Amino acid sequence: MKLEESKSLVEQALGEGLEPLQILNQAMIPALQIVGEKFRKDEIFLPEVMLSARAFKSAFDLLKPRLLEGEYQPRAKVVIGTVFGDVHDIGKNIVCALLEGNGYQVIDLGVNVSAEKFISALRTEQAEILGMSTLLTTTMPEMARVIQALEKEGLRDKVKVIVGGAPVTREYAQQIGADGYGEDAQQGVEIINQWIEK
Repeated sequence: MKLEESKSLVEQALGEGLEPLQILNQAMIPALQIVGEKFRKDEIFLPEVMLSARAFKSAFDLLKPRLLEGEYQPRAKVVIGTVFGDVHDIGKNIVCALLEGNGYQVIDLGVNVSAEKFISALRTEQAEILGMSTLLTTTMPEMARVIQALEKEGLRDKVKVIVGGAPVTREYAQQIGADGYGEDAQQGVEIINQWIEK
C-alpha cells in the first residue's frame, strides 16, 4: 500500500469517529500480520515488506499522539539496534515497524551501537527486552559482548535478549546466552509476544 494512501485511510477512519485503538487493533495490526505471513510463505519479498513497514509507520505516526492521550499502554518497552561495527538496518527497521504494530514501545538506537549505549538505554528506559541485529559475521561477537556487559551491570536477569540477522543462527544465539533468536522479523516478534503473554 502506498504511504499517502495508508495515511489518508487513517485520517478518514478518524474523521468517521473510529477510536485510534480500534483502527490499530482491527485494521493496521492484522494487515501487518498478513504481510508477515505472506513473506514467510515466499508469496511476497523483502521490497514489499519494507514498503508495508513504511506505510504502517507513516499511518502509526498519525495515530500515536492520539493513542498516548487515551488508555493506550504499550505491551512492553523494547530497546533495539544494530551492533557496533555494522551499519545495516533494513531488517532492524522491519522488526521495529512490526513491534510498534504489535503494541510495543520501541527505542531504536540505530546502527553501530556500542555495548555502553545499549546498557545506558536499557537503564534509562527501564526496558524489558533488548533486540540486537547484525548482517556481518565479523560483528557477531559484539552480541556476546553486550550480553556479558548486561551480566556485569547486573541487568541480565531483568532483560530478555533476542538476536537476529543473516549470519546469526539459533545455535549461536544459545552459545552466547541470548534468550531468543528470530529467523526473520515476524518470528522475532512472535517470540517477544510469547514472552510478554506468559
